[in-house]
Amino acid sequence: MTTSWAEYRRARRRSRQAWAVLAVLAVGLVSTVCWFFTAGQFAAAEPAAAGPSEAPVLDSAWMKAVPSVRPVPEGRAVDALEVLAVKGRAANDNYERTAFGQAWLDVDRNGCDTRNDILRRDLDGAQFTEGSRCRVAGGTFHEPYTGAVVTFARGAESSKAVQIDHVVALGDAWQKGAQQLTPQQRQSLANDPLNLVAAEGPANQEKSASDAASWLPKNKAFRCHYVARQISVKAAYSLWVTPAEKDAMKRVLASCPQQQTVIPR
Repeated sequence: MTTSWAEYRRARRRSRQAWAVLAVLAVGLVSTVCWFFTAGQFAAAEPAAAGPSEAPVLDSAWMKAVPSVRPVPEGRAVDALEVLAVKGRAANDNYERTAFGQAWLDVDRNGCDTRNDILRRDLDGAQFTEGSRCRVAGGTFHEPYTGAVVTFARGAESSKAVQIDHVVALGDAWQKGAQQLTPQQRQSLANDPLNLVAAEGPANQEKSASDAASWLPKNKAFRCHYVARQISVKAAYSLWVTPAEKDAMKRVLASCPQQQTVIPR
């Protein structure tokens, strides 16, 4: 009788252990399903191939550097970041795009406006409209913000698919030092190839006037260059960063501590 009772107790114990294991497995399964239908399916859908990790600045054969307030400091971007002033945002209730001059001027005096200069620089196999050496009619490029291959075709509606983004948005610059610049310096900032990249229209619209604390490119391979380019622009035009912006930049550069500043050449 004693032996049977002991066996019964052992059987009960094994049964409880088995149910406990099943409960743990069930919780794990439910957690996995919940993760998949919230974040996991999007992670699985991300393309395996990375997009471009940098973007050009000048093509010396036909572009000229735009005079900035001071030269971009050479060396590590993280070191240049430490030199930038850290302040809060200034008011932007008086911001107007016209404070940075007429859009897409021929600031470098090469005979072509800035928008077409950047399209020609960034598009592969850029084609021109008949009889023009400036007006870009079409081309394709590996877009830096999304990593996708994007086609540009000039047209009333189709041109919107490719836009020219200010790496340091003008609205952001206005709140972080540009109000103290001269009109000529602000005009240079708005047309400086260092501060401009061709980008997919929706990605550019999504970014809007965000800084690194509130927006980074979906293409993670480009983030180190993107942040280094923002730091380079801010150093060149005596702009500051907010505490949150600096923290965000440092987090990005922690993955690429040897990332250099971007020099216009």
